[in-house]
Amino acid sequence: MAALSRINGDLNNTEAIRHSTVIPIDPSYARRTLAIPEDEDRPNVRAAYRPFLLPDEIATSDWVAKLELSTALKMAEADMERTGERLRVLMLYGSLRRRSYSRLLTFECARILFRLGCDVRIFDPTGLPVKDDVQHDHAKVQELRELSKWSDGHVWISPEQHGTLTGVFKNQIDWIPLSTGSVRPTQGRTLAVAEVSGGSQSFNAVNMLRILGRWMRMFTIPNQSSIPKAYTTFTEVQNPDDFGAYVEAEGGSRLMPSGNRERVVDCMEEFAKYTIIMRSHFDLFNDRSSERVERLEKSRKAECQADGANGANGANGANGANGANGANGANGAEDKAGEEGNAKTTASANVVNGIDVAGI
Repeated sequence: MAALSRINGDLNNTEAIRHSTVIPIDPSYARRTLAIPEDEDRPNVRAAYRPFLLPDEIATSDWVAKLELSTALKMAEADMERTGERLRVLMLYGSLRRRSYSRLLTFECARILFRLGCDVRIFDPTGLPVKDDVQHDHAKVQELRELSKWSDGHVWISPEQHGTLTGVFKNQIDWIPLSTGSVRPTQGRTLAVAEVSGGSQSFNAVNMLRILGRWMRMFTIPNQSSIPKAYTTFTEVQNPDDFGAYVEAEGGSRLMPSGNRERVVDCMEEFAKYTIIMRSHFDLFNDRSSERVERLEKSRKAECQADGANGANGANGANGANGANGANGANGAEDKAGEEGNAKTTASANVVNGIDVAGI
C-alpha cells in the first residue's frame, strides 16, 4: 500500500530521474562576447551574409548582450583555442515578404550565435530559381551549395503556411542534394529548427523541418522553438536616422520578452553546445558500415577489371584495343543517357547535369 501511494504521489516519475550536476554561473562571463570584431571580419562576408549586425551602441547593450550564457561561452572559447576555428553556421529562412517574421527571428538567433563566437552566415533566398533539372549552375544555387558544404551546422526557420512549411523554404532544401557524387553535403551536421505562425501555437512546420533534417542525414537538436501570432511578438520598425530613438529601440523589429523568447535562447545555446561536441567527431559520424562495404566492393571490382584488361591485352593486343574501343563506346552511351536524363527519364541515369541523382 505504501508503494502504491508513492507511485500515485509521483505522477511525473521524478524518482526515476538520473542525478545531474548543476553547472554554476560564472559571473566573469557576464556581457562577454566572442563575436568577430569588424576589423577582423571579411568585409565582403559581412556585407553579404550578416544583415543582422547592429551598431556597437546597440550590440553591446541590447537584450542579447545581457543574456547569461557563461557555460556556452566557455565551451566556445575553449573550442576556438583548441581548434583555431569558429563554428560555421548557415541559417535559412522561408519568406520573401518585406516584413518577414521568419527573417526577423533568424536575425535574433544569429545575434545570439554571433555572440557565442560563431561565424554566422544567412542565405538570402531572393532570386533562387524554382528547383528543376537544368539550373544547377545558377549563381544562387551554387552559392547555397557552397555555403552548405562550408558549414558545420544549420539553423532552419520557416513560417507555417497552410499547416506546413513554405515553398520558399522547401525550395532551398531541394537545391541541396542528398548526394553529389560521393559527397553528402549535409551528412553529420547539426541542425536547429524553429517556426513562426500567424495563429495560435503550432508545431507542424518544425515537425516537417525535423523530417527534412533526418532525410538530409543531419543531427537535429532535441529542443525547438515555435512563435505563435508572430505579428504581435516583434517591436515596430525604427528609423535609424533618429539615432537616439533607434538605439533606445535596440534597432527596432526586435523579439519582445516572453517565454517564447527564452525558448529561442535555449535552442541557440543548445545548438552551439551540440555542434561544438560533434564537430570534433565529424569523421566518426560520417563512418557507416554500409558505406565501408560499398567502397570495398567498388575497390574489388576495379581490381578485377584491371586484371581482366591486363590479361586481354597480353593475349591479344589488337583485340584488347578493339575491346577498349567498344567499352569506350558503351561508356559514351551511358554518359549520353545521363545528359538526356532531363528530356527522357532519370530512372536509368545516375548522373543528371553533373549531379548524382541516385540518392535524391
